[in-house]
Amino acid sequence: MKRALPWSDQVDVISSDESSSSSSSSSSSSYSSFDVEVQVNDGTKNVAVDQPPKELSSDGLLIRKAEIYQEYMKQLPIPTQRGSVIPFTTWMGLGRSIKQLYGQPLHYLTNILLKQWDHSRVGSEDEHRPLDIIVHPCKAEATVWLVEELHRQTSSHHHMAKLWQSDPMHHAFIDSIFPQL
Repeated sequence: MKRALPWSDQVDVISSDESSSSSSSSSSSSYSSFDVEVQVNDGTKNVAVDQPPKELSSDGLLIRKAEIYQEYMKQLPIPTQRGSVIPFTTWMGLGRSIKQLYGQPLHYLTNILLKQWDHSRVGSEDEHRPLDIIVHPCKAEATVWLVEELHRQTSSHHHMAKLWQSDPMHHAFIDSIFPQL
């Protein structure tokens, strides 16, 4: 089965339950064992994994995924020097330009916020004016980076997991641009 991963290589994961009723009755451990076949590019590796049953639930996996995501985002440094003035017409457009210019992903919560800011303009008298005429591009970029820093450093993975659970399309707002650390 294919999983979305925070890197550009697609990984195929195939799992099969190898625990039998005799082995589970003779073992006093609450762990279950299963084999995982991981295929990265053309190489395949078989790995036996022992995990507690609670980790195998979809809620537990989503929380773990959010925790890994948050820890990864904390490691990314916020750029201290700005590249150039970025023209933009929408907040989401500015976000896309920032990702391309700096080669960094934006946090899931930042992407959601930029989308909300764009939606809040609908129906206003300046709805069709380019945003860089209303807000100076340097101020707008600094605002995005400030919000990004807050999301990277202070967001709870439990909160993100709850948001992801309520939004089946959450992966659309998780950037696939990941720099070399």
